[in-house]
Amino acid sequence: MKTLTKREEEIMNRYWDHGALHIRELQAMYSDPKPHVNTLSTLVHILEDKGFLAHKAITPRCYQYYPVVSRDDYRRGSLGNVVNKFFNKSYLGVVSALVKEEKISVDDLRELIKKVEEGK
Repeated sequence: MKTLTKREEEIMNRYWDHGALHIRELQAMYSDPKPHVNTLSTLVHILEDKGFLAHKAITPRCYQYYPVVSRDDYRRGSLGNVVNKFFNKSYLGVVSALVKEEKISVDDLRELIKKVEEGK
């Protein structure tokens, strides 16, 4: 899955939260100073080219854009990219790194294992 820049992710979060939007509706969600319509239009077209958004024509010159990749699918894809790129495709390597860097404790891992086993 392709990655998003910070600005692209900001726009996608608005589409994920609100569904289909016109560019002007997207612009209205910003506080002042609002980004220019042309800037937003360019970013939305980039997101469409990347496969995150699609559009439907409302009138010959008016389009409504909507997400075609869900937030959960993007999260899973992003996590997979990180695991593949930095941990040699090893989720165990990720967990080991988290334990070594004290981001998660061994007790937390035990609790997680217990919850997973109870859920089965």
